[in-house]
Amino acid sequence: MTNLLVTLGTIDAETWKTVGWVALIIAVIAVVIVLLILLVGKVFKVDTDEKVTKILENLAGANCGGCGCSGCSGFAQKLASGEGDLSACHVTSPEGKAEIAKLLGIELKDEERTVAVVHCAGGSKAAFDTVGAMTCKETAALFGGDKLCKTACLGCGDCALVCTERGVVVENGVAKVESDKCIGCGACILTCPKQLIGRIPASAPVYVACSSHCRGKDVMAVCEVGCIGCGICAKKCPSQAISMKDNLPVIDYKKCTGCMTCVSACPRKVIFPRFEA
Repeated sequence: MTNLLVTLGTIDAETWKTVGWVALIIAVIAVVIVLLILLVGKVFKVDTDEKVTKILENLAGANCGGCGCSGCSGFAQKLASGEGDLSACHVTSPEGKAEIAKLLGIELKDEERTVAVVHCAGGSKAAFDTVGAMTCKETAALFGGDKLCKTACLGCGDCALVCTERGVVVENGVAKVESDKCIGCGACILTCPKQLIGRIPASAPVYVACSSHCRGKDVMAVCEVGCIGCGICAKKCPSQAISMKDNLPVIDYKKCTGCMTCVSACPRKVIFPRFEA
């Protein structure tokens, strides 16, 4: 300690003056940098930040991923930057979308609420060709799946895992959407590697639970319940709401009255009442 004091005592006044100036200059530079950071943050603050916040306030906040983004925050940023499509969100209320459309200065499209359905009823009734994978994505990557029918539900439950409402279950080897829980976000649709999950109007009374476009004989060889393209449903529909396209019935929901004639007429029982499937 004594030696330190002796050393300091030997430093002349001019040296102390230089040290003081250096310290002062460093302090001034630090203050200027801080002021510049604050100034730049204020002057160059992007209006998009406020827009994103307001958009988020009107989004449903489900963070379901059905829009293709990781969550509502990412979707709000895409909308604010003009890269997103508001119709990609199927969960936000019409009122919320109307407010967002005003913020973005765009015209709001008329949209009917939709729900998801699985266009397959095979599951354990479809012939297997075991490949030994654990997820639908893995199974699909191995020779197209573990079912001889190449449009069959793989039943591993990837869709159930991404459903935030726990509205998708796997029963008897096939996925099923529970209508009363579905919010129509579309996360399951994006997840299915076989693209078997689709959208139908929430008011739709029936849907086709098959996606195979093969001929009847070929379908019967690989699945006990697959559509054989006989067209009986289309012939017996009193409102002519069903047409056959590439060996598969297509329902025009604007014409469908929900009479259930197609359900009872289908020899393979592959047209399901939506609330009973």
